[in-house]
Amino acid sequence: MNPLIDTYYHWLMAHGLSEGIANLVRIGTLIVGIFILCLIAHLAARQFIVHFIANLVKRSKNQWDDIILERGVFNRLAHFAPALVLYLSTTALLSEFPKWVVFTHSAIYIYMTIVTMVVLISFTKALHEIYLQSDISKNRPIKGYIQLVNIFIIFIGVILIISFLTGSSPGKLLAGLGALAAVLLLIFKDTILGLTASVQLSANEMLKIGDYIEMPSSKADGTVVEITLNTVKVQNADNTVVTIPTYSLVSNSFSNWREMGDFGGRRIKRSIFIDLNTVKFITKETADGYLKTINSIPFINTSQESTNDGTKQLTNLGLFRMYVEGYLRKNPNINQNLTLVVRYLQPTDNGIPLEVYAFSNEVRLAKYEEVQSELFEHIISLVSHFDLRVFQNPSGYNFEKIGVKV
Repeated sequence: MNPLIDTYYHWLMAHGLSEGIANLVRIGTLIVGIFILCLIAHLAARQFIVHFIANLVKRSKNQWDDIILERGVFNRLAHFAPALVLYLSTTALLSEFPKWVVFTHSAIYIYMTIVTMVVLISFTKALHEIYLQSDISKNRPIKGYIQLVNIFIIFIGVILIISFLTGSSPGKLLAGLGALAAVLLLIFKDTILGLTASVQLSANEMLKIGDYIEMPSSKADGTVVEITLNTVKVQNADNTVVTIPTYSLVSNSFSNWREMGDFGGRRIKRSIFIDLNTVKFITKETADGYLKTINSIPFINTSQESTNDGTKQLTNLGLFRMYVEGYLRKNPNINQNLTLVVRYLQPTDNGIPLEVYAFSNEVRLAKYEEVQSELFEHIISLVSHFDLRVFQNPSGYNFEKIGVKV
């Protein structure tokens, strides 16, 4: 028995307490004393050590230490102080109760293991937040790897806790888990598949946060907002969020529009159908008249588009095609460094398709659609000025014009 405790025990008995009562009072006093010591140690660690570190961090010009402080890593470290005090005090004050010491030490080991797990997980989250502030994080998301490290930390912590509870060594427990490998693979199937997919997506630069993707099988058509170990979150244009398993992006196909933005243009590929019955030969004077009626900027030189021997003669459709191409060449919203073609496609029952194949300088959806709409509004409105007609299936209005009742 500790001399100080022994003195206190005899002092209690000297004041008229029986041996049993004095023993209970002594034990209760020890427990209360140990609790007070632990509380003092915790408060001291919080008030002095943590605040001291916080002041140093605030004086620093670095941002990474501020993030670690905000994540509570230092605050959680303060929980080690009462555990150490409890460990030392039980060893010194409860030496005459060896079973209590063993039980208390096991509980302390479990507590310190849990605290260590919490501190390490907080630290990895802080590292991830620090990484997000770097430029490379835009192309190389590591949230999935951080989650994997946290899973590993929790796994090791659980093994240690079980070993403390059962009294077995961690090595034997790990060896015993080898027989359960098949079960573990089944339990962690999604995690393993997600890890493999994350490595492939990251290594091949297939996906990153901010990419605009389309995946019809998952009803995803929007911007990638989060990439984790098991899932990828996509925010659609209507603000709905689609959660896709990470491995689905490797096993299934999806469209990524990132290169479109890096390429410098978004493709415009659209056709209008011209009625074949309105196509005819025209003279230079007629061509000049067409262009004059629409106050056209001289995109084309009609004198160079015909020959005296008749081997090359203008048509109203050809003139219209050249006008559209010239208009595109002068349009500031069209990327002139990329492919620009105005062409005819295979004629169909609906007429001859006149296709515009070009690239807009705007890649954002709203601006791109605005440029494309203005372009075809202009083209369609000028068709009749070239004595051409856009083909469309007859409607009730057309039948009424020829006197057919509908």
